[in-house]
Amino acid sequence: MPELIDQFPAAHCIELRSSFRKKLLKWFDLNQRDLPWRRNKSRYRIWVSEIMLQQTQVKTVIDYYRRFIRRFPNVKVLAKADVDDVLKQWEGLGYYRRARQMHAAAQEIMKSHQGRFPTDYDAAIQLPGIGRYTAGAILSIADDVRLPILEGNTIRLYARLLLLQSDPRSSINQTWLWKFAETLLPRNRPGDFNQALMELGALVCTPNAPDCNHCPVKSYCPTFVRGRQDEIPVRGKKTSYQDTTEAVVLVSRNQKFLVRKCLPGERWAGLWDFPRYCLDDSADKKLQPCRILQRQLQQDYGLETTIVSLDHRIRHAVTRFRITLDCYQTRSVRGRLKQPRRESCWVSPAELRDLPMSVTGRKIANRLIR
Repeated sequence: MPELIDQFPAAHCIELRSSFRKKLLKWFDLNQRDLPWRRNKSRYRIWVSEIMLQQTQVKTVIDYYRRFIRRFPNVKVLAKADVDDVLKQWEGLGYYRRARQMHAAAQEIMKSHQGRFPTDYDAAIQLPGIGRYTAGAILSIADDVRLPILEGNTIRLYARLLLLQSDPRSSINQTWLWKFAETLLPRNRPGDFNQALMELGALVCTPNAPDCNHCPVKSYCPTFVRGRQDEIPVRGKKTSYQDTTEAVVLVSRNQKFLVRKCLPGERWAGLWDFPRYCLDDSADKKLQPCRILQRQLQQDYGLETTIVSLDHRIRHAVTRFRITLDCYQTRSVRGRLKQPRRESCWVSPAELRDLPMSVTGRKIANRLIR
């Protein structure tokens, strides 16, 4: 690592480090985006924004953030809310574990921290869903606590400042990048400095075609000097996607539809969905999908059905899966609904509006509500 740090002379020189910080903060003061969570820097609001921004673009988060804050303006309201209500407000943002952990953390804050997000780093990092980056971001931005951050934008920026020629997400490089982040952090305005780093990565030091000519600190960047912006950061291994075929069944009786709540450990845990099955897992590959689904519904719900295809297909991706989702409906339903291991019930199309659902579940529900 000493050789790596040597690529960034400001790491060793107080004057250069001070100059780097001043230029970056001046640029941030003039160019920062007007984002709703920057208007009220309470720990609660910064917390909400940081959790939402994990693996989600800023432009997507803005409207969700505003609706969420209107519905849950403080920790107390969030903690007292039903988790279904929280998931409903989160619907469409994806990575729903974030919402469940935020709800659990709010309840812990009410129980152990008198309803206030803790100002102590060690206490903050013990809350569900709060890691090193999130705790550092919340406390530095809200209270100017001198804590470093490391996330997607800053990883890319640091890799270029250090001319890092190996995968920045490897464990050894992560260790050194955290140390580098600590080295850069000023004593004054650490929260603004952290935001400036992230903003520079988001607006200028982008993954593709970075706008180096408008970078306020390009003179400090060996990657720019050597023209290697397209090579650094080094790309990690590409995600290997698995193709899979699933089927969703609209089981209807008396103008109501059968829905079930996804179990802990399942995809979309805590959300509601129509009966859905992976056709790749069928033991008898020779059976037609309708026969397979009829057998599954009888086994799981005690219902005898006649199933037909809707000739409607949805393609989407979830984590490492590329899913082809085929839609089916029932023509007849006989028998009494038995309660399987999962929660299930009959709901009207209007009642579907209030249930938190996955993106594909909501698309299908919207077709029924029209």
